[in-house]
Amino acid sequence: MKNIFRQRKFLFCLSLVVILLFAGAAGAAAPEGGHTKDDWIELAWKTLNFIILVGFLYWLLAPKIKAFFIDRRKDIKESLESTAAQKSEAEKKYRDYAEKIDKASSEIDSIYEMIKAQGVAEKQKIIDDAQKVAQKMKEDAKARIGQELQKATAQLRIDAVELSVKMAEEILKKNITEKDHEAMIKEYMDKVVSKN
Repeated sequence: MKNIFRQRKFLFCLSLVVILLFAGAAGAAAPEGGHTKDDWIELAWKTLNFIILVGFLYWLLAPKIKAFFIDRRKDIKESLESTAAQKSEAEKKYRDYAEKIDKASSEIDSIYEMIKAQGVAEKQKIIDDAQKVAQKMKEDAKARIGQELQKATAQLRIDAVELSVKMAEEILKKNITEKDHEAMIKEYMDKVVSKN
């Protein structure tokens, strides 16, 4: 009801404005002698035709224009709501991806630290193993040197004894005569006989 009243009020105001415009335009374009009755009747018919045309167009197009603007308003509202939902979803995805990136970054850092620690531990293990091997090689070398020294000492003793025996033989051959030789045999025989 309120809508109908508004429409009628609008049509009345529009008609009044149109009539005043036509009256002013007719007065400005009127011949010098003034307006005739026919001029006023013609103006009234034109005004009435114009009001009827405007009223008909309003009656014909108003619901469609109103529906267009209502639908347009509804579409804009839905579009804004959809955009707001998409924005909040995009922000949520952004936060999720930011969290995932931060988590992956911290995992990469921890993996890097773990690999670094393992590398340091492996390096220390290699150094320790190398030191053990070097120590064992030193000990083996000392043992071999000791063995070789004992062998060489024993061989030197044997060689020294053999050389001493040869030298004693040579000395004895040069210094002992046949008489000394017979005395030594006799002395040896006496000792053997006296012991048995």
